[in-house]
Amino acid sequence: QVQLQESGPGLVKPSQTLSLTCSVSGVSITTIYYWAWIRQPPGKGLEWIGYIGYSGNDHYSPSLKSRTSISRDTAKNQFTLQLTSVTPEDTAVYYCARMTTYSADYWGQGTQVTVSS
Repeated sequence: QVQLQESGPGLVKPSQTLSLTCSVSGVSITTIYYWAWIRQPPGKGLEWIGYIGYSGNDHYSPSLKSRTSISRDTAKNQFTLQLTSVTPEDTAVYYCARMTTYSADYWGQGTQVTVSS
């Protein structure tokens, strides 16, 4: 059974770096899927942040690319999001997900991140 679980701090100060980890079980992150981060700000729709592929290639939303990095630890079967220079506009529920070519088929439960001093 495929499961994803986000972890990381729930509160980040403005200008700092947001760092979240997604722990994956039931499938290796080196199999043929894409491992994505998606967020939902309060009162808004889902926003795709980026992904890291099974071969380690990465791709980011153009609007967030300059502040985003996604990496992976294949030994721990985890992948990590780093978002730098955060502002209150980065406050959101952050999800990790497994993506096929067409859709995200497995999701973590989501974790609330608030950017505030």
